[in-house]
Amino acid sequence: MNIDELCINTIRFLAVDAVEKAQCGHPGMPMGDAAMAYVLWSKALMHNPKNPQWSNRDRFILSAGHGSILLYSLLYLNGYPLGLKDIKNFRQWGSKTPGHPEYDPKTGTTTGPLGQGFATGVGMAIAERYLREYFNKPGFPIVDYNIYAICSDGDLMEGVSSEAASLAGHMKLGKLVYLYSDNRITIEGSTDLSFSENVAARFKAYDWHVQRVDGNDLKGVEKALREAKKEQDKPSLIIARTHIAFGSPNKEGTSESHGAPLGKEEVRLTRMNADWPMSPKFMVPQKALKQMRTAVDRGKTAEDKWKKRLKVYRKKHPGLYIKWREFNNGILPDEWDAGLPEFNPGDGAIATRSASGKVLNALADRMHNIIGGSADLAPSNNTYLKKYADFGIKKGGRNLHFGVREHAMAAAMNGMALSGRIIPYGGTFLVFSDYMKPAIRLAAMMKLHVIYVFTHDSIGLGEDGPTHQPIEHLASLRSIPNLIEIRPADANEAREAWKTALRHRGGPVALILTRQKLPVIDRKKYAPADGTDRGGYIIADTRGTPDLILLASGSEVHLALSAMEELKKEGKKVSVVNMASLKLFDKQPNKYRERVLPSGCDRRLAIEAGCSLSWHKYTGLKGDVIGIDRFGASAPHDVLLEKFGFTVENILKRARKLLNSG
Repeated sequence: MNIDELCINTIRFLAVDAVEKAQCGHPGMPMGDAAMAYVLWSKALMHNPKNPQWSNRDRFILSAGHGSILLYSLLYLNGYPLGLKDIKNFRQWGSKTPGHPEYDPKTGTTTGPLGQGFATGVGMAIAERYLREYFNKPGFPIVDYNIYAICSDGDLMEGVSSEAASLAGHMKLGKLVYLYSDNRITIEGSTDLSFSENVAARFKAYDWHVQRVDGNDLKGVEKALREAKKEQDKPSLIIARTHIAFGSPNKEGTSESHGAPLGKEEVRLTRMNADWPMSPKFMVPQKALKQMRTAVDRGKTAEDKWKKRLKVYRKKHPGLYIKWREFNNGILPDEWDAGLPEFNPGDGAIATRSASGKVLNALADRMHNIIGGSADLAPSNNTYLKKYADFGIKKGGRNLHFGVREHAMAAAMNGMALSGRIIPYGGTFLVFSDYMKPAIRLAAMMKLHVIYVFTHDSIGLGEDGPTHQPIEHLASLRSIPNLIEIRPADANEAREAWKTALRHRGGPVALILTRQKLPVIDRKKYAPADGTDRGGYIIADTRGTPDLILLASGSEVHLALSAMEELKKEGKKVSVVNMASLKLFDKQPNKYRERVLPSGCDRRLAIEAGCSLSWHKYTGLKGDVIGIDRFGASAPHDVLLEKFGFTVENILKRARKLLNSG
């Protein structure tokens, strides 16, 4: 066999042997896609295996993450920091080769839930365009890379891919090049059972550049990739007719190879069919390894050429180079948080969503790597950057119009964050976080620096009724590992929430903001707003151990303060704890948490206009919660708050009951 066939079969049989050894996995897709993946990685992809984080590398996403062993084989054979031992340890505890790809700066992004990789790539293309328009100058293409992906039938069935494809076509993201593995098989059998649409017509309607090719025609695939790269005004979809488990005498083209090993006998027959040795397992011919490791020299040459260009760029454009360093290293500019908007009680009540918008616009002037938008709710979310153009309409535009595509927005934000140089934000109503949940979960899993602006955070939104009033949503978000929620109590805490969100590392941050106006808390009387950074803090203290602790977040804090003032008149020692972020509070040292919630006081009343589930760990068995454990209703917000018990009078009633309990 020639060198190309040798390399392709090496990829195929690494997949076969790894799945067989693990006794689980998906051998069919890697066997079917090995040929076109080989062409992509050897002929089109600009990358440096010895520096996986090179800024100007092409990006590759295996959206069909179930075929993860294909990615691992390519990484190993091309010289990335992944060894043959890791291939043999596929799907085992502590291995670098899990069942679906998981984020690692050296080996790639998390995919698996179908459609997520497809939509994440759209965000990568958005980031590439913004950075290209921001940094590039004539003769200095500092940012100039493509985003490639391999996606499957399942990816295209998922709704998020439709949202993302529509958005990408509208935005004319010509740096996107996706290979669609049209193997026509899903777990249940032929795609004829459930997927009969004309994919080419669908993507042409999205304004994509569409080509068809045989996935095993190496020259045809290479030509299609060249044509796709030439097309700068449209994203490209290359529909590659592939055959799942290619080369397997009895399982090629069947669903049996989708999620199970081929089996000992079928492996033997497949080796015979390909004229591949029966042993050793995990065989990597030196000729194939040498050929594929040429990627190392190619990558070094490409990066060295880019570095020389960057060195000259540094001298010619020193100001932009400083920004380049800031963007790339995640450095917050000097005095980025100085002189941000401050709010006084005399200014009148203001919704935290409105305060957030003022702060965001001030920050945008100082931090040019903040870009984002809303799912068609910018006027409500206050996410529009007033001094800046719309993305795609004018060069350097920073306002993204995601349209009514919450899921694609969240997944695209992941791609933007994965660029390593963008801090993306995206806004919608809190209730619609449900549409975003799969992408939010992956953001948390990858510990990405993304910021969600969730407004209309409770029944306080009023007349829109229970379909739009979040009840369980905040508790659900709090349950996601690595995600931080912040529900500010007033305008000044909204400012502090943004500061915390921008400083935070290790996962996404969700800002939970009101529609209704809230009074600005008098900070001369109560504790400073910067206590928000610790999640929970004593906003109003009492001497010694309190008789009662009132805990509240967001719009309920001012009610708790008013109730405390009344109880003080009755001679009760009451403290109020502002729990802006339960997750941040839980991260504080034990000593601090004990000071805020002393164990000597077990009479505790929590107040939050949402599901009570989050609060019982803080109130304990002798405490109580004023929450909402049913759906809302349609009425003016002040009526709803009264009917659901969010009044000073009801807090006093419940507090006195606790104080009088035995």
